Amino acid sequence: MFTPLISAPQLHTLLTSGQPVMVFDCSFELMQPGAGDQQYQQAHIPGAVRADLDRHLSAAKTATDAASGGRHPLPSRETFAAWLCSVGFSDAMQAVVYDRQGANYCGRLWWMLKWAGHDAVAVLDGGLQAWQANGGATQSQTSGDTNAPMSASASNFILKPAKTSLITTETIAQQLGRPAQNIVDARGAPRFKGEVEPLDPVAGHMPGALNRPFNLNFDSTGKFKPAADLRAEFQTLLAGRDPATVVHHCGSGVSAVPNIIAMEVAGLGATALYAGSWSEWCSDPTRPTAQG
Repeated sequence: MFTPLISAPQLHTLLTSGQPVMVFDCSFELMQPGAGDQQYQQAHIPGAVRADLDRHLSAAKTATDAASGGRHPLPSRETFAAWLCSVGFSDAMQAVVYDRQGANYCGRLWWMLKWAGHDAVAVLDGGLQAWQANGGATQSQTSGDTNAPMSASASNFILKPAKTSLITTETIAQQLGRPAQNIVDARGAPRFKGEVEPLDPVAGHMPGALNRPFNLNFDSTGKFKPAADLRAEFQTLLAGRDPATVVHHCGSGVSAVPNIIAMEVAGLGATALYAGSWSEWCSDPTRPTAQG
């Protein structure tokens, strides 16, 4: 089993081993939602299933059973499991997720599979770029529906107890400022400080939050930094705080996940996600915010 990461050479070996595996292409561009489909059509790992943030990894705008709020609300676990079944994913499979955007979007699917109780899921370290640099083949799809699964048939994916912690707005509010909860915000420093806010109606951050932009987890090649380096960086950030108390968030619960993965790589254990994130928190003007 591979988790939380798999290297390009390891993936090549896995794909030729005959073991049950499904690869997901999660490429996405926040300001150009259709670009991920175009990138997938141009080149993807052979057989990879398209997993789009808006269509597959977020609740539909008409959904009444969303598991979180914010700009990219989580679908219910049951809705997510139904989608996994529709693309042919089963409990026996190793899942490998990748994108072209520094694990920003594929991390969402990694987390959701853990949330659905599936442990055998790994992020392709370095993304499609690392696969291609290692000589991995790609294929294109010049026509057809990118919503359509590439698997042969549907499956029966069974939900299990969650292997991740999903934190609600109510819990965040109740624990705000208490030692039992330490919030780590994955947005860039200008947004965290409230200097700019391109997406949400309020600028700033939750009082007491720590800032760890998600892109700090990667080296110059786009791969996660060595475990020792990540551990040192997070220990410096936490300054003695218990890693088990950490709750991660960002703008809409997506780019926070690389911080969760990085803490696992660092050997600091599993940490929680506030999926609604800043977009849900700041939607209520009575909730406290801070700047600077």
